[in-house]
Amino acid sequence: MGKVVAITNQKGGVGKTTTSINLSASVSAFEKKTLLIDIDPQANSSSGLGFHNVEKSIYEAISGLAEKNEVIQKTYLTFLDLIPASINLVGAEVEMVGIENREYLLKQFIDSVKDSYDFIFIDCPPSLGLLTLNALTASDSVIIPVQTEYFALEGLGQLLNTINIVKKNFNKDLFIEGVLLTMYDQRLKLSQQVAEEVVKYFGKRVFKTIIHRNVRLSEAPSFEKPVMLYDATSSGSQNYIALATEFINNNRNKEELQDVE
Repeated sequence: MGKVVAITNQKGGVGKTTTSINLSASVSAFEKKTLLIDIDPQANSSSGLGFHNVEKSIYEAISGLAEKNEVIQKTYLTFLDLIPASINLVGAEVEMVGIENREYLLKQFIDSVKDSYDFIFIDCPPSLGLLTLNALTASDSVIIPVQTEYFALEGLGQLLNTINIVKKNFNKDLFIEGVLLTMYDQRLKLSQQVAEEVVKYFGKRVFKTIIHRNVRLSEAPSFEKPVMLYDATSSGSQNYIALATEFINNNRNKEELQDVE
C-alpha cells in the first residue's frame, strides 16, 4: 500500500511545486511506482510536466464525475504518473461546503488507487482551505518546504496548528515527514541564519538535504520537464536526487524498525 505525502506551505513562492515535481520525479527514478496529484488550482505541477487544459482532472475524480483510469496520466518517466489539476478546482471549495464528510473526498479517491503505488505525493494550494484540509486528511505525512529568506518562519505556526487540528479531528496518524530548506544561497549570511533558525525550531525534523538556488531549476518548468531531465548535472538535479535518496532511506529505516517490533 502506497504512502501518501502532502507537500504544503500556505506561504507562496517557497518551492512547493518545484519540490512536488522534482521529488516525485527523483523518487520514480529509483524505480518506485510514484503518483503526483496536483490539487492546486494554479495547476503548475501539471503544466510543469506538460499537461495543460485537461478534460479530466482531480476535480472530476473527487466529484465522482470521472473514473480513476480517466484521470491518471502517464508521464515520460516510466515510474511516474500524474493526476493533473484544472481551473475547475477554483470553485471546488465552495461546492464542498455543503457536502457531508467533505474533508474525506480526496481520501476516498486516493484509497482506491493506493495499492498501485509505492509513494503518492500531493501538491497542495498555497492556502489552508478545504482542498489542503482534504490533502492532510488523506495523507500519512507532510513535507513542509521553507525558503531560506526573510520571514521564512512567518505563518508556519498557523500551518502547524492546522496539522494539529487535522490530527485531532480527521487523521490521528498524520506526522511531519520533514521540513525542507529551499532557495538556499550559500553566499548570503541571511540564508545561513534562517537555516539555523529553522533547525533550532524543528530540530531533527529538518531534512539534511538542502535545495540550493539554481537557474536550471527555475528554467526546467518552462521546458515542461523535471530538472533531472532538463539538466541532470545541475546542482538542482543533484539536490533533488539527494533528497529522494534521503526520503527513501528514511522510509526504509522506518519499515525495518516496524518489522523488528
